[in-house]
Order: sequence, then C-alpha cells, then structure tokens
Amino acid sequence: MTRAHTALVLVDLQRWIVDRPWQPVSGAAVADACGRLREHFAAADSAVVLVRYVRADGADGGLAAAPNQFVPACAARAGEHVVTKHGLDAFEGTDLHDHLRQAGVTKLVLAGLTTAHGVASTAATALRLGYEVTVVSDATASESDAQHREALDRLTALGARTSPAGSLVASETAGG
Repeated sequence: MTRAHTALVLVDLQRWIVDRPWQPVSGAAVADACGRLREHFAAADSAVVLVRYVRADGADGGLAAAPNQFVPACAARAGEHVVTKHGLDAFEGTDLHDHLRQAGVTKLVLAGLTTAHGVASTAATALRLGYEVTVVSDATASESDAQHREALDRLTALGARTSPAGSLVASETAGG
C-alpha cells in the first residue's frame, strides 16, 4: 500500500463500547491492537481517522459524557480527523468521504468495533465508493466468534481484503 494514499480508520473505540463483551478477543485487546496500528500509521505519515458514535437525540449524554470518550490508547490527537456518526456507517451523514477525497486517500485500513456493525457498514460503503479496503481481522471483534467470522467473510465477498495486524504492519514496513 502506498502510505500517502492510505488512511487508518478506527471505528467506535469509546469506553462504553470497548467495555462490552466481544469475541474472539476482548474490547481491550481490540483497543490495544488499534493503538499499535495507529502508532505505525502515524509514524508513516498516513492519515488517521477516528470514528465515534453518539446518539442523535443526545440521550447518551452527548460528546462530553464519560462513556462516550475514546479509550486512552485511541484518544484524538492533533492532526487526526474525528468523525461523529449517529448510525452504523461512518460515511452516512458525515464529512468522511469528502475529507478522504480531499486528502487523496484511495485505500482504507479499518479496525475497531464491531466487525458485524460499524466496521462492516463503513467497509461496505467504502467499497461502493471505490476505496480499496482492508479490514484488520485481529483488531476488530463482534458479539460472537461466528458473527465476527461471518462479517469478515461477507466483506471479503464484497471485495475487501482482510489481514492480521502483524502482516499488515510488516508489509507496510517493507513498502508493500
């Protein structure tokens, strides 16, 4: 992947989401993996986008509510684009597509929670919009191992690549 045209998109890594029970790995393990991916992509001068979900009606306390804060490993940093969504798909009703196009991004690497919901919805839209998509298989999780694997299989059938974080970082480091 050419780093200049690649963005890492981290989905729904807020306290209340990460703290729920996920499979095949815990939300904390997903957040840790996402933190490592973020360090790698930031060091390579690739774009990093953080996506968060809040209820449109504010019933969850809104952006300032403690449960809606990103976990520390994934808190927003200067220069990172933050997208606030009100549904599953990070493209729906947000500036994500415009931001990525203006930055010249053609390839997305997606990780976060959950494989079957926010990650899958965002990946499917990205594919429809013409992005090359890689989902980091061990930096996402779902309600069950079967649901996680089924979501990855569906995304692969749509044209996404899946890759474990270690292989992705190794190929990025090698310039591949």
